Formats: sequence, C-alpha cells, structure tokens
Amino acid sequence: MIHEDRINRSVEHIEAAGPDVFIHPSAVVEEGSVTGAGTRIWAGCHIMKGARTGRDCNLGEYVYMEAGAVLGDRVKVKNHIALYSGVICEDDVFLGPGCVFTNVINPRSFIERKQEFRQTIVKKGATIGANATIICGHTIGRYAMAGAGTVVTKDVPDYALVTGNPGKITGYVCECGCRLDGQFVCPACQKGYRMTAGVLSEKKERGNGL
Repeated sequence: MIHEDRINRSVEHIEAAGPDVFIHPSAVVEEGSVTGAGTRIWAGCHIMKGARTGRDCNLGEYVYMEAGAVLGDRVKVKNHIALYSGVICEDDVFLGPGCVFTNVINPRSFIERKQEFRQTIVKKGATIGANATIICGHTIGRYAMAGAGTVVTKDVPDYALVTGNPGKITGYVCECGCRLDGQFVCPACQKGYRMTAGVLSEKKERGNGL
C-alpha cells in the first residue's frame, strides 16, 4: 500500500522540478533535492535532500541517492543501486543493475567517519557493469568500462576495459562501447585511437589507427 504522505511529497517535488519529470507514486523524493527536466524516477526510489540529478536521467527501481550524490545529464541508473555522498557521475554514464559504491575505506559501525568520506568520480560516458564494486576514492575515466562483477580498487584510465577481482585492464573500448582491436581501431564504427605515454585518446581521422 502506498502511503498518502509519500505521494504528496512526490507531487510537491514534481511542481518544483524541471518540466516533464516523472516520479512514480511509490518513490520518495525529498524536498531540497534537485531533479532535472525529463528525468524519470521509478518505483521504490529514495532521493534525499541535497542529492542532484541532471536532465533526462532514468533511475530504475529501488535506487537510493544520498545527500551529496550527483548525476549529470542522461545518466542511466539500473535497479537496486545506492549512490552515497561523494559519488559523482558525469554526463552519459551507465550504471548496471546492482553495482556497488562505497564512501569510507575502513568502516566501523561504532566509529563515526563522516569526515573521512572519499569521493568517487565516474567520468563522461563510462559504464559500470552489473554487480561491479567500486572502492571509494577512485576515478573511472571517460568512456571506460568495468565489466560485470569487477572490483575496482584503483583509478581506471579513459577508454580502458577492466575486469576481474581486483580489476585489471584487459583491453580498451571505443566511445560506442565495442572493444578495440590491436591497432586501437573500433571494428564497429572504424573510429581510431592513439596511445601516447600510456594514455589513449581519439584520433581525428578514421581507420587504421596510424
């Protein structure tokens, strides 16, 4: 049964949010949070005061956003994900179902460590696979991809594909999400990349990666 006060809070927030926002009647969106135009918030979500969501985002069922969590524009958050204070996702990020974020490196229930929260940044276009775990204090690079079940324990470079526990670089992916070949060329869209001093960047011309 949906509580009437929960519905009322959602309705009030819709009026204060950007246009074309959808909030499911069972979701709790606290006054003082920010929701961008065109964003859709589905059943069972809880968005706390101080959380910020950009434009045209999609939050699946039972997403929790704590004060200080930030989503850019066009972020897709699948079901059963908690975004704690200090988690920042830039534009066009994809968070797969059940992926896990943390914000304290050594938690104890009997020790208050709110002053020790570590920021985690997921940069533009990156993908976090289903059930992956992101240890706090790291940055996931632009268009990088953490495979399903990966445990990320250090920074991930732009375009890198990381898999396993602990996560290790096992390849590189294109902006479109396909794995690059040995010459750093995408077999799907033919976009080429160049590796310079361990940093992969997009080439202007298409084709053979030269």
